[in-house]
Amino acid sequence: METMDVAVLGATGTVGQKFITLLEGHPYFRVRELVASPQSAGKPYAQVCKWKQDRPVPEEIANMVVKSTEDELESALLFSGLDSQVAGEVERAYAEQGHLVVSNSKNHRMDPDVPLVIPEINHDHLALIEGQPYAGAIVTNPNCSTIFLAMALAPLHRAFGLEAVSVTTLQAISGAGYPGVPGMDIMGNVVPYIGGEEEKLETESLKILGELQEGRIVPAPLSVSAQCTRVPVIDGHTETISVKLSRPAGLDQVRQVLDEFRGAPQQRQLPSAPQRPILVLDAPDRPQPARDIWLEHGMATIVGRLRECAVLDYRMVVLGHNTVRGAAGASILNAETMVSEGYIVDGRLVKQPARSGQKQVVGSCC
Repeated sequence: METMDVAVLGATGTVGQKFITLLEGHPYFRVRELVASPQSAGKPYAQVCKWKQDRPVPEEIANMVVKSTEDELESALLFSGLDSQVAGEVERAYAEQGHLVVSNSKNHRMDPDVPLVIPEINHDHLALIEGQPYAGAIVTNPNCSTIFLAMALAPLHRAFGLEAVSVTTLQAISGAGYPGVPGMDIMGNVVPYIGGEEEKLETESLKILGELQEGRIVPAPLSVSAQCTRVPVIDGHTETISVKLSRPAGLDQVRQVLDEFRGAPQQRQLPSAPQRPILVLDAPDRPQPARDIWLEHGMATIVGRLRECAVLDYRMVVLGHNTVRGAAGASILNAETMVSEGYIVDGRLVKQPARSGQKQVVGSCC
């Protein structure tokens, strides 16, 4: 396909910067517009961005003049890393103008007509955009911790059913953005509270694992109990998970189901898709953030310490890169999936692909 021009919303923030690094040289998408707050508008990106990535700002990006969220955009596809304080209204406005907004922000995740997508699990939920009232559309990916929880649960839910889940997260400080958590609060410490995180894990996972029925999502019928903590790790969210299965299964069966899990991104060999979306490690002291988050280029969910649980049925330790698969990488993979599903054709948004009826090309900007 011909490379498509895209814009990054919230381009100066942590997730916006990760979008820029992951989109450099992408075969489908090319960054043509950068959007940030009005205070940054009209200035070169390198001048207003406190760059915190492990490689330099791409030269063509560094010299690009930043636009405001109040500006009209030419790009059809917008990747949003906007702060939640402004994302809801801004994303809705752009969708009303005919843009496709693929968002990492929390604001629209639980809207009944907005798909909350992990392509390996529920790419069929993209059909929700056909009923959205906008000239364009909004598609979201889950919270950074929810993604790894749902990835670990989905194969088990399909194979054996799930009744109950208990999860405790150990979340990296990069998940708080920049400047994030003050050093004196986090160094040598564990903070046992992250506002709103537990609710996201307990509700978003049910929507993701739910079924699309007659244009709405029926949440998965299971209970999730979450506790969230912030730990002094730079990148990589760790989760300890215990599950109660609906049907009996042996440990070897559980391991095999996790290890063999694949989805649409792997079948279609999408550019950002990990070859193995779930990696099961057998070493007794893995996974570890310092050693394992870059497996599969940061796009995999790493499972270790899989064993029986004395309270529920099985327990495990799960790890994922929170700013790659847990944020920007998830949005990019969602957009790639929309290309493969026919929702993006020749740089245009198609709200009703041929597979579901007559094509409806929408939005003059698209």
